[in-house]
Amino acid sequence: MEDRDLIEVFAAIRDPATMRRFFREIFTRSEIADLSLRWKLMKMLKTGMPQRRIAEVLGVSLCKITRGARLIKDPSTVTNRYIGKPKSRRKHA
Repeated sequence: MEDRDLIEVFAAIRDPATMRRFFREIFTRSEIADLSLRWKLMKMLKTGMPQRRIAEVLGVSLCKITRGARLIKDPSTVTNRYIGKPKSRRKHA
């Protein structure tokens, strides 16, 4: 896999400040904003907020929300393992 090296770096960084700096070094502001938006909308989906309401609140299309909705509906996803849990209770897989 071409992404193996990058994934290994992500997995090795344990300090949030270091990860934040790494993100700023390798991603553009726009890319970070896109990732943050996707995570935010998935957190909103996890709370049960309707997709149309999320689209209104965040100013995004329903198409952008659909992928996140599929992930949230599947209890076996890694996303569901980590989203919406307090940081202290997260388990590293």
